[in-house]
Amino acid sequence: MRPVNQLARDQLATVLGRRAAVSAPELAAQLGVSKATLHRLLPALGAQLLSAGAARRTRYALRRPLRGRLADLPLYAVDAEGRAHSLGALALLAPQGCHLRLDPANWPVPAEASDGWWDGLPYPLLDLRPQGYMGRQLARAQHQALGVSANPDEWRDDDVLQVLSQVGQDGSGHLILGDVACGHWLAAQAAPAEPVPAATLGAHYLALAEQAVAAGVPGSSAAGEFPKFAALRALAGSATPQVLVKFSGADDSPPVRRWADLLVCEHLALQAVARLPGLQAAPSRIVQHGGRTFLEVERFDRHGRWGRSPLLSLATVNAALLGDASTDWPHLAQRLVTGGWLAPADQAAVAMLWWFGRLIASSDMHTGNLSLRPVAGRLQLAPAYDMLPMRYAPLPGGEVPARDYAPPLPLPAQRPAWLAACDAALAFWAEAAQDGRIGTAFRAQCADNLRRLRQLAERV
Repeated sequence: MRPVNQLARDQLATVLGRRAAVSAPELAAQLGVSKATLHRLLPALGAQLLSAGAARRTRYALRRPLRGRLADLPLYAVDAEGRAHSLGALALLAPQGCHLRLDPANWPVPAEASDGWWDGLPYPLLDLRPQGYMGRQLARAQHQALGVSANPDEWRDDDVLQVLSQVGQDGSGHLILGDVACGHWLAAQAAPAEPVPAATLGAHYLALAEQAVAAGVPGSSAAGEFPKFAALRALAGSATPQVLVKFSGADDSPPVRRWADLLVCEHLALQAVARLPGLQAAPSRIVQHGGRTFLEVERFDRHGRWGRSPLLSLATVNAALLGDASTDWPHLAQRLVTGGWLAPADQAAVAMLWWFGRLIASSDMHTGNLSLRPVAGRLQLAPAYDMLPMRYAPLPGGEVPARDYAPPLPLPAQRPAWLAACDAALAFWAEAAQDGRIGTAFRAQCADNLRRLRQLAERV
């Protein structure tokens, strides 16, 4: 004769594994037992069982393994002084989702995740995912060792966690997932590479560019994206030696010439943004060597040699807190203000930055190109980056077509932000029209754009 409740005991793991974050009444009803009986059965699941939430909010889930490992993944945060602190533990749940309790005193937390339950990856991890040119480089170089696809666009959540927990020690922001990745970061501190001095920087960047090109990673500037690499450089007065470097091709063909022009324009645009009230921009420099143009951008999520600070893209914030289909920066910023997550002053700054981008023909202002910093449970605008006249980029096949310049006009309520941005855009076009690092043809285009914008500004 079978013991009483043996059927419920046999079915417990199966039923619990069908849906994460189940309450005791729901689970007891599915098993056909009382809540008291359920609580006697649950301890038999041992380490597989996860419970979270207080009193009536308590929910249960079954842990699922990552590549055969059932243990939770520790999550570390690196502070501005370069010390790692435990932030919690990430548990994978059956049949999908994760559990990670975020401290609402530090992070904006959506109501549905207040007890740590997430349908997918917790949103602070999303921007750690290797992406872009450098992400594809990593995938192609290490996909076999990591057991993931060579194409990072094909990675599922478990693939992302596998990559982050093994080689994710240098992602955006200040988080490191897993002991293995954190061990790599600590090992780098034990035997640190020396930043390259200015005297040999051009040759060093040239060598790194040749390595990146030799890797054969698709998605270079010919496909609408600058190739890039990370580097360490010694520069007096800089906040950190850690930089990201975009680079052009080495010949003087029309498309390569244009990409080099755009790198100089990005540097000038960031300088113009930094002069706008309420805005900061990533410090940048132009280095030219061996026929290539390099744009060096200092990482504003890094402090000194090892310090870090948190960073979130607007794309991630939108997905986690708003779920808005719009990609309009001012609209999303206004919604964040309405939700109490962003200060009105930052929303005004976002509006100025948005108009500046449109007035300099920046046609690539997607939500991944604006970042925010979580501070005391709210968000603050991070420095600007990736601001350049991409409307004039070569086509994927290499052709450099003529492009009209048609700066947009503001609605009456938008006029103050437009006028402030226009002053900065006029300064940008004027500087670009005179900068000898930009080719003659594009300097002429910049001068013509300056004339047109001046004429338009007189009517606003």
